[in-house]
Amino acid sequence: MVRDRPQHSEPYVGRFAPSPTGDLHFGSLVAAVGSYLQARARGGRWLVRIEDIDPPREVAGSAARILGDLRRYGMHPDGEVLYQSTRADAHAAAIAQLLAQGDAFPCACTRSMLPASGVYPGTCRARSVTVSTPGSIRLRVDHGPIAFTDRVMGRHAQDLAATVGDFVIRRSDGLPAYQLAVVVDDAEQGITEIVRGADLLDSTPRQMLVHRRLGLTPPRYLHLPVAVNPDGSKLSKRLRSDPVNLTDPADGLAAALRFLGHAPPAGLDLARLWEWGHAHWDVARIPSRPTIAFCPDTLKH
Repeated sequence: MVRDRPQHSEPYVGRFAPSPTGDLHFGSLVAAVGSYLQARARGGRWLVRIEDIDPPREVAGSAARILGDLRRYGMHPDGEVLYQSTRADAHAAAIAQLLAQGDAFPCACTRSMLPASGVYPGTCRARSVTVSTPGSIRLRVDHGPIAFTDRVMGRHAQDLAATVGDFVIRRSDGLPAYQLAVVVDDAEQGITEIVRGADLLDSTPRQMLVHRRLGLTPPRYLHLPVAVNPDGSKLSKRLRSDPVNLTDPADGLAAALRFLGHAPPAGLDLARLWEWGHAHWDVARIPSRPTIAFCPDTLKH
């Protein structure tokens, strides 16, 4: 049984959970700053988790560089960094629980067998249930909306059966899928509120369903605008877009604060910028748009 996290009346615990697929870029910096300031404003703890469960996409050395950049910017976690790759037993136990409950099933479908819509049609739902069966494992999805109210983006509802279908919780290579691992590890770390980019807004209903099926209490959610290139394309760590290790930390922090709707005075050094951020942080100031164009020139304050 996966351990439930504390109830919302318990002390605040937030987190920043980057994937080591490249150097920290401005979009990731925004998520780190937002989650850090929200935790500090709530008098809570801020944890860091490296989500290193996708070896083919990982870039050697990027986890260490990400952690180094966080330190350089003055963001220090309240506890040891958790590496998701060390949690294989917990992920496997959660998958076994879901299979035993009848909430999941093995799937032998390849990508080429799935419809262009991307909605899984339930092809393998009747397959016999066993953890050792080759192929992926999917979570059963029922019709009906899963709804929540985001602190910034407002009410969000999604009928997973109509938009996604039964979704993968263990990949065909045996690795846990993101939607499963993130829930199990957030519960283990006692996360009470998730602050992250709005590009993950549509993942939230799937994660809430995993929470429910495992008997866990979902955290609160606060999704931040995502920084995109002027042409609307997403900033990419793998393309080395705007690596913050090439930026003066004071410039980067000031730009992140402005991006999040906070306007610090010009000319402050890093320590004074953090003081200003702690004193003026207000979730109500964060723009409620899913994306905002980012120009490198905004890194100068």
